[in-house]
Amino acid sequence: MKKVGIIGVGEYLPQKILTNADLEKMVDTSDEWITTRTGIKQRRIAAKGEAVSDLAVKSAKAALEDAGIAAHDIDLIIVATITPDMQFPSVACLVQDALSAGNAVCFDISAACAGFVYAIDVASQFIARGASKNALVIGAEILSSVTDWQDRSTCVLFGDGAGAAVLSEVKSGGILATYLGSDGSMADLLKVPAGGSRMPATDKTVQSRMHYIKMRGNELFKKAVNAMAKAAQAVVNKAGLKCQDIDLVIPHQANVRIISAVAKKLGLDENKIYLNIEKYGNMSSASTATALCEAVKEGRIKKGDVVLLDAFGAGLVWGACVIKW
Repeated sequence: MKKVGIIGVGEYLPQKILTNADLEKMVDTSDEWITTRTGIKQRRIAAKGEAVSDLAVKSAKAALEDAGIAAHDIDLIIVATITPDMQFPSVACLVQDALSAGNAVCFDISAACAGFVYAIDVASQFIARGASKNALVIGAEILSSVTDWQDRSTCVLFGDGAGAAVLSEVKSGGILATYLGSDGSMADLLKVPAGGSRMPATDKTVQSRMHYIKMRGNELFKKAVNAMAKAAQAVVNKAGLKCQDIDLVIPHQANVRIISAVAKKLGLDENKIYLNIEKYGNMSSASTATALCEAVKEGRIKKGDVVLLDAFGAGLVWGACVIKW
């Protein structure tokens, strides 16, 4: 099996910034309440008419430039998203067209906040067995399109953005191990109830605000901490390492208290945890992707470093991977 690694990363964040002070004018909340409970100070919001594929394409172009390869050299495009432009065709096909990446096989993955990790796992297997040479993996979301701006318990959490990575064969290091998990019995804890085949759009579903995110946050908190800690420990063991061998952990940016609890369970020093939640909030599949890109750009990840990606989301799903840079 070939060794597979990440050879380029890129991101795109919409220009509009929605601060906690802005939210104070929209719902009954406060900057102090949001900050102490989530760690979020602001989030990015897509412009009117801006779709997920637009964000995905911009992050992809940045990743291709970083990798130093052309779009026609990409033979696999996977987009992780729960907020596609439309039900079909896939966002990946729209990205392929926009990039003129005509040699690529394209499909989307729906694994919510763990989508980017899932997509990395799938793409790496394509390359490892020789079915693909260069893969473009993107996590892209416009969660503002499914956020109920009248629900103060959820509207403070989410933002929009996209991050991308180019995967290819490497001579050393690369992806050392991956670990994925799911528990569909808890699907009701986090969902958008309407808009699918079970509850198609009607006047009633729109009036009842059923096309927006519904979340049972208190129940999710403990599940997220336990699942992320379990996934991290499992993938580190699978890689033949110990948690102390990890140079940087890039967790899903959902809630700073969740991240701190996971670090404590794993016995990790919090200076090894990368955070950008203060700037962007929870961007679902885009959170881990953009955090990885920013950590690289900031020099937090250097040649030879061992990096752990760890994510948890609706499904419920979770995933982790260990990468030697």
